[in-house]
Amino acid sequence: MAQRDYVSRGRAPQKKKQAKNKKKPGSPQITPYARIKLAIVVILLVGFAVFLWSIKDAAETEVDAPVTKSVAPSEDELPELPEEEWEYIKTLPGYEVEVDVAEQEASDKRYLMQCASFRTRSQAEEMKAKIAFQGLEAQIRPSSGANGDWFRVILGPFDSKRDAERAKHTLRKVNISTCQIWYWNL
Repeated sequence: MAQRDYVSRGRAPQKKKQAKNKKKPGSPQITPYARIKLAIVVILLVGFAVFLWSIKDAAETEVDAPVTKSVAPSEDELPELPEEEWEYIKTLPGYEVEVDVAEQEASDKRYLMQCASFRTRSQAEEMKAKIAFQGLEAQIRPSSGANGDWFRVILGPFDSKRDAERAKHTLRKVNISTCQIWYWNL
C-alpha cells in the first residue's frame, strides 16, 4: 500500500463568495426540525409552571391536633432493680486450668536445618549474618562434589524436631523461607 502524505496536502479550498441571501459562515443555521423541538420544550416548561402555580394554594391548611401523651399514674412505677452479683468476678482471679501434657519421648535422632547453599563463601557469610541477627547461631560447612565446591549454611544440631521448627518459623519472619530440616548425619 502506498504511503500518503496528508500534511503537505493542505486544507480544502474555501468558497470565496457566498450568495447574498445565505447567512454568514460564522452563524449557525437552525433547521425547521430543531425549531419544532425547541417549541415543544418551551410549551412543556410553560405548562409545568402553570401546573405548579395552580396547586400552590390547594394544599390543606388543616393540621392534625397535637397528640396528647397520657401520663401513667404514679402508682405503676417500675420496681427497683435488684442488686446483681456476678460470680465470675470473684472466682476468675483464683481459677487455674490444669492441662495434662504427655512428655515427649527423648529421641535418639538429632536434627539439622540447612537454609542455603552458595558457590561463594561471601554469600554464605551474608546469610550467616542475617541468621545471627535473629539470635540463632549458624555454621558454614564447605562441601565438594561432582558439581564443584559449595558452602552450606546450616543450623543445629537440634535435639527435637519441634526446636528445629521453632527456629524455622523465626527465620520466616525475616523472609528466609528456604530452610529444610534433616536428620543430623554429618
